[in-house]
Amino acid sequence: MRKELTCITCPMGCRLVAESDSSGELAVSGNRCPRGAAYAREELLAPKRTVTATCRAAGAAVDGSGTRRVPCRTVAPFPKERVPELLEAIYGLEVSLPVARGQVLLQDALGLGIDLVATRTLS
Repeated sequence: MRKELTCITCPMGCRLVAESDSSGELAVSGNRCPRGAAYAREELLAPKRTVTATCRAAGAAVDGSGTRRVPCRTVAPFPKERVPELLEAIYGLEVSLPVARGQVLLQDALGLGIDLVATRTLS
């Protein structure tokens, strides 16, 4: 297997090439620092993403046009294959106002030890 990636861990944006041999060992080239090799391994073997979304604010309406939304994100990268499940949980979440920036809205999301926090203070 041969896969080409662009590293996103720093502004240099190294063009990485990851190749696995017959034994399954992954070799990474093109990186100018050790972070590039680590990024390529994680991206190919266990990809993760920081998830940002919005959830409903309980009983709050904005100008009668609809429901007010609370912006939120995970505090750490979340396994990519479980993101749809997480989004379903977030969209079903209803938060009581007021909410403070950094307040935990969903603790230990999907049992993975990653919290969901508000990214804005709303009253």
